[in-house]
Amino acid sequence: MPKEKNLTHEDVKNICASYMNAEHVKLVESAYHFADTAHNDQRRRSGEPYIIHPVQVAGILAKLHMDPETVVAGYLHDIVEDTGVVLEDVRELFGPEVAMIVDGDTKLSKIKYKSNKEQMAENHRKLLLAMSKDIRVMIVKLADRLHNMRTLQHLRPDKQRRIANETLEIYAPIADRLGISTIKWELEDLSLRYLNPQQYYRIVHLMNSRRDQRIEYINRAIDDIKDAIKDLDLGNGTEIYGRPKHIYSIYRKMVTKHKQFSQIYDLLAIRVVVESIKDCYAVLGAIHTSWTPMPGRFKDYIAMPKVNGYQSLHTTVVGPEGRPLEVQIRTHEMHEVAELGVAAHWAYKEGRTNGVKQSDSGNKLNLFKEILELQSESSDADEFMQGVQGDIFADRVYAFTPKGDVLELPKGAGPLDMAYTIHTEVGNKTTGAKVNGKIVPLDYEIKNGDIVDILTSSSSAGPSRDWLNLVSTRRARNKIKQFFRLADRKENIVVGHEMVEKKLRDSGFNAHLIMTPEKESEVAAKLHYSSRDDMFAAIGFGDLQPAGVANRMSKDVRQQIEDDKQRQTERELLEEHKTLAKDEETHHEKKQHSSSSQGGVIIEGVDNLLVRLSHCCSPIPGDEILGYITKGRGVSVHRSDCPNIKAAEEHGERIIKVAWANPDGDRNNYNADLEVQGYNRNGLLNDVLKSINNSTRFLSSVNGKVDHDKVVTINASIGIRNREHLERIMDNLKKIPDVYVVKRTIH
Repeated sequence: MPKEKNLTHEDVKNICASYMNAEHVKLVESAYHFADTAHNDQRRRSGEPYIIHPVQVAGILAKLHMDPETVVAGYLHDIVEDTGVVLEDVRELFGPEVAMIVDGDTKLSKIKYKSNKEQMAENHRKLLLAMSKDIRVMIVKLADRLHNMRTLQHLRPDKQRRIANETLEIYAPIADRLGISTIKWELEDLSLRYLNPQQYYRIVHLMNSRRDQRIEYINRAIDDIKDAIKDLDLGNGTEIYGRPKHIYSIYRKMVTKHKQFSQIYDLLAIRVVVESIKDCYAVLGAIHTSWTPMPGRFKDYIAMPKVNGYQSLHTTVVGPEGRPLEVQIRTHEMHEVAELGVAAHWAYKEGRTNGVKQSDSGNKLNLFKEILELQSESSDADEFMQGVQGDIFADRVYAFTPKGDVLELPKGAGPLDMAYTIHTEVGNKTTGAKVNGKIVPLDYEIKNGDIVDILTSSSSAGPSRDWLNLVSTRRARNKIKQFFRLADRKENIVVGHEMVEKKLRDSGFNAHLIMTPEKESEVAAKLHYSSRDDMFAAIGFGDLQPAGVANRMSKDVRQQIEDDKQRQTERELLEEHKTLAKDEETHHEKKQHSSSSQGGVIIEGVDNLLVRLSHCCSPIPGDEILGYITKGRGVSVHRSDCPNIKAAEEHGERIIKVAWANPDGDRNNYNADLEVQGYNRNGLLNDVLKSINNSTRFLSSVNGKVDHDKVVTINASIGIRNREHLERIMDNLKKIPDVYVVKRTIH
C-alpha cells in the first residue's frame, strides 16, 4: 500500500476553497490557528508536532467534501481531551454544531473504569449514540482513526495489534455500513498489515510480481467492452477503467474459500460508469452478449440496494483467455455514493451544505434506529457493544415480506428474528412461518431473496421459553426475556428474595438481621436497579447472581469480623515477639527501635521479627519497599508498586515501614525477573544470554515463546547486587538489535 503524503494546512485550505465559499474557508482557517495554538507544545509518539494529526484529519474530511462544520471539527476533535480548552470555548467560538461533533468524539478519558475492556466499550457506546444524533460525529472519528492507522508504526507491537483489532472489529464495519468504501478498504488493509504482517506482505509481493501481466489483460478487456458498447450511443460521460482488488479482500477470499493466491483470478475488476440507470442495463446486456455470464455471479444492487445505499450491477463473465472477469456497472451518482456513502449526503455544494439530517436519511439507514434500540435494551456497555457487533455489523441477508417490503437481517437469522424486527407484538403472537410458500420450522435460517410470511394468532399466549434457543439476534432475545420478566415478575421477586436468604444462611449469617429494607434498597441502587423488587425480580429471572447480592449485603458484617480477627492476630504476634525479645540478648545498642533481618531489611518499630523478601515482585536494594505482617510468617517485604501490597492495604492488612540496611547491596544473589520482547531473528536468544552473562554470574532460569507475528518474549531470572546493577543490565539488553522492550515483571 503506497504511503499517503502528509498534507499541509495550505493543502487543506486549497481543497476547501475548491468547493467552499470565502466565508467558510475563513472559518476553517481560524479553526487551524486555534488548534495550532492549543496543541503548540505537544508532540506525537513519532516526535512530530501534534498539529500534524488534526491537519491530516481535516484533510481527509475535506477530500470527502464535507461541510465546513465537519472540517472545523476535524481540526478541533482532540482539543478538549488533550489541551486546556473546554467545550464551552469551542461552542462560543465555532458554534453549537461544531461543539456537538467535538463532544461526540471526545473520549471518556477522565472517568475511571474497572478494566480497559469496560472503558473501550463505554467509549464506543458514547460514540455510537452521538453518531445516532448526527452522523458527522462518526465521519470525523473515522478520519481520526484512519490517520492513526497510517502512523501506527510508532507504537509498541502489542498496542499496534490491539488498535488494529479494534479497527477491524468496529471502525471498518461502521465505514462499510455508512458506505464510505474509500475509508473502509484502507482501514482493513492497514489492520491486516499489523495483525498478520506475514500474509499482508506476501500478498503485496505476489501482486507486484504479476502486475504488468494483469494490467495488459485488463486493458485488453477494456478495449473489448468499448467495442461491445460502441453502438449504444452512451455519450461522452461514460468511463471505463480497471479497479485493483484490495489486499484484505484477497486475504479474506484466500481464508474463507481456502484458495492459494494463484487460484484467485479476479485480482482486477472493470468498472463502467454511465449517465443513467437505463444505460446501466444496456451495458449489462452488451457485455452478456459478448461474453458468457457465470451462473450465480450476477447481483442487481440497483433494484435492491444495500442497506448503506450502495447501488451497482455486478456480473462475472468468462472473459478473454477464458478467465473469469468481474464487471461493475453504475451511474456517476451511484459511484459517488459507493465511494463516499453517507458522507455524500453531507457533501457541501454551491456555497451551502447539502446535508441530510437523521429524519431524512432514516429510511435509507436503519443504523440509527438499531443503535438506539440496542442502547435501551442493554444493561451495560459491554452488552451494548456485543449487540452492535452481533446484530448491526454482522454479515447481512435480505428477505421479502409477502407485500414486497425488503427487510435486512444478520446472517443466520430465522423467522422469529424477522418477526421481532417487524414489531414486538408480531414476534410475541407468532405461531409459525412460511418461506417461499412452504411451511418451515422456526429454526429455519433465512437466505437472500426468501419471501417470508410470519403466521400469527391473536389468541396466542405469547412466546415460548424455548425460543431463546431459536433466535440469533440480541433484539429478539431481549424482547422474549422482557415478556417473561413482566409475566413472571411477582413469582421472580419471591424466588429472588429466597435465593439471597439461602446464600446468607449457607454462609453462616442471620439473613433476617442483614436483609433490612434499607440495606436491600441500598444494594439495589448500587447495582443500578430502580427498586429492590426490580433487583429480586432480576435474580429470580436469572439475570443477576444471588451470591453477588448476598456478598454486598453482608459486606459490613464480614468486614467487622475480619477487623476483629486482624486485631486479635496482631495482639498475638506482638505478645509472641515480646516473649522472644526477653529470651534473646541484644549484641549491640540501637539508637532507633528497629531490627535488621533477612535481605538486609530494617523494620521500624519492632525487634526480632522474621522477615522475608516476597517472590512476586522480588525487591532489591535501591527499590522503594513496604512490608505487612502475615499470619505466622512474619513480615513480607514488597516493592511499593507491587499489586499485592496494594491489595493487602485494601483488605486492611497492617502495612509497616521498612528500609534497606544498605541500599547499595551487601551480597550478589538478590533475585530479579526480567522480560525481553523483540523480533524473533536467528541468534537473538544467544545475544540476550551473552549480554546477561557479561554482567552477572547468576542466571537461575530462562524461557521464551514466539507469537504468530514473530515477536519473541524471553523471561529470565537473574541474580544482582542492587538496583543500579539491574539498570545497567537492562540498558545493555536494550542496545541489542531487534529488542523492543526490556522490563521487570511481577508474578
